[in-house]
Amino acid sequence: MSGGTLMEQVSSSHVQGVEDVDRLMSLVHSPLSDNEADIKEREESLMELGKLLASKNEAEQLRVLIQDARPFFISIGAPKAVKIIRSLVELCLKIPGGDGEVKVNLCQECIQWATDQNRLYLRQVLQARLVRLYNDLGRFTSASVLANELIRELKRLDDKDLIIEVQLELSKSCYNLASHSKARAALVSARTTANAMYVPPALQAALDMQSGILHAGDDRDFKTAFSYFFESFEGYDSVNDKIEGLRALKYMLLCQVMIGNYDEVKTLMMHKTAMKYSSTELDAMVAISEAAKKRSMSDFNAAFGRFRDELQCDSVIRKHFNALSSTMLEKDLCRLVEPYSQVQISHIAKCIGMDVDKVERTAHLAAVMFVTRQN
Repeated sequence: MSGGTLMEQVSSSHVQGVEDVDRLMSLVHSPLSDNEADIKEREESLMELGKLLASKNEAEQLRVLIQDARPFFISIGAPKAVKIIRSLVELCLKIPGGDGEVKVNLCQECIQWATDQNRLYLRQVLQARLVRLYNDLGRFTSASVLANELIRELKRLDDKDLIIEVQLELSKSCYNLASHSKARAALVSARTTANAMYVPPALQAALDMQSGILHAGDDRDFKTAFSYFFESFEGYDSVNDKIEGLRALKYMLLCQVMIGNYDEVKTLMMHKTAMKYSSTELDAMVAISEAAKKRSMSDFNAAFGRFRDELQCDSVIRKHFNALSSTMLEKDLCRLVEPYSQVQISHIAKCIGMDVDKVERTAHLAAVMFVTRQN
């Protein structure tokens, strides 16, 4: 696609003043030169225009920009080209929302170009990023298939840095596909490799996060999971990643709720570091904790109604929330029947604010729990 066509698209989307767009476009599409100063100026112009488009959520135009700049990428050294392409692709993929298919197509086009140009490392880096994108979009089967293919190749080349990232993403996809043994095996491999070398704090925090998720999964070992989430939280906080730091803190609160340490939830929230992450997601966990402490199903349901999005949009929270909901119903039934020798199911259902049928299905288990406690 020609530079003029891209400029028309950029200008029509009102990205910035026409003069700024014209200036950047003229620099990006100026004749190729061997002059070091000209090359540097074009690099800076590419990144500036890329950031400009990303700030306005113009994913499609970013894709076109990368296509138009390919002759320039061929003319410069491979390491420098990899750095610029990775940065521009990352800018596009970090645009919130939007059409996921546009982002997938961008990765696939860049991978194909890297393959055609025999740029092995660039192709592998982009494939690793595509695996993470598939996970982010919920396409876990595609992520798993591509990750397994890439890991086999990376093992032959002994690329430890990249293989850790891909094994981590494989663990995530397997976990979401309910293949927990494969998820654990992939994570163990990633951590074993990471233990033998230096890994950046953000990657180490991501490994700790996944470790916590797996321990809280089928094992339901929330104490160990909490320690991993705590390490993850500290790691993300150290690199000022507020999004992942908030997620780790949220999972720390979840662990305390699942263990039954309800008072610890407020204690954690009063910590100086945690106070920086105040949000409705944390408010949701506090509300759930207070309802669980009171063994009140009505309060639990009210909290769910107020914070439905916060509790259902996160797959980890959603999974444990469903288990906590069943436990809450049992505890509330026990609380209500404890003072009586005989009760009517309809009365209990009215007290809880739930359907009689659902309460009746749970009543037998609650009765067994009550008898066990009495004995």
